[in-house]
Amino acid sequence: MLRGFAVAAAVLLSWNVCWGQGYPAKPVRLIVPSSPGGGTDSTARIIAPKLTELLGQQVVVENRAGASTLIGQEVVARAAPDGYTLLMGNSSIIILPSIHKHVRVDPIREFAPVSMAVVLPQLLVSHPSLPAKDLKELIAFVKARPGQLDFAAGGIGGNPHMTMELFLHMAGLKVVYVPYKSGNAGFVDLLSGQVSLAMSSLLTAMPHVRTGRLRAYGVTSAKRASGLPDIPTIAEAGVPGYEAIQWFGVLAPAGTPRGIVTRLHGEMVRAVQDAEVSKRFINDGAEPTWSHSPEEFADRMRADMAKWAKVIKDAGIKPQ
Repeated sequence: MLRGFAVAAAVLLSWNVCWGQGYPAKPVRLIVPSSPGGGTDSTARIIAPKLTELLGQQVVVENRAGASTLIGQEVVARAAPDGYTLLMGNSSIIILPSIHKHVRVDPIREFAPVSMAVVLPQLLVSHPSLPAKDLKELIAFVKARPGQLDFAAGGIGGNPHMTMELFLHMAGLKVVYVPYKSGNAGFVDLLSGQVSLAMSSLLTAMPHVRTGRLRAYGVTSAKRASGLPDIPTIAEAGVPGYEAIQWFGVLAPAGTPRGIVTRLHGEMVRAVQDAEVSKRFINDGAEPTWSHSPEEFADRMRADMAKWAKVIKDAGIKPQ
């Protein structure tokens, strides 16, 4: 009889875990694999208070920077798959395996995607000394001067670098890449005219576009940015089919029970749809975006990984 009760209790416990019953019963760690102050950290700190409210347990943001986000990724990938250690990741995690030879985390196999939170388009800008007034004029100007212009980006394989490489490839342009230790350093040189072009975040670039210190040619997203309805997309301005955005989203360790992933997904969607949360993201130049299911997010990761691997190969970028 006792043995029967024990078996029944074990089955009930297993069912509860599978369907996320009783989760969460303690605080949840949300690991940011970068230093405080960046886009990933900002996204986590905007979303965490709303998730805390919805989950009924404190969601604690913890920065674990280092090794191009790999340290923070490993913390989550090696954590118990119980929903109490999560990753606030961004699209760079699916680019890294094509850029670095010794990546120790497979983002497709070692994470259970939960949901995207926001996407962040970039803005193609130039120093105003370039005579091109719109994207078609810019393409013609650069094509007539192959290899004579340059662009700034911080870090090989970073989002600004990759979005520019995709643009150059699709437009058939040759522009010299000038790598910087940080995006801010490259941006300073762009403002002074030391370099000609860059992909920049909307939040960073727009004040300078409005004052005439930079010229904007188009946003990298498939549709116009909510906060910049007058700026066309690169696709509509001259490069059909172009799209390159940086996404930010939450992932759990692989093997996390389906019920817990489903609960987290539902609360993530509610958090992103919250009016105050959405307003804060839009003010930061980001577009609130949620995945309709964890599987949709997983499909996006796989597609983006293949897309950027091809861009890296076509651009002749050698793994470091």
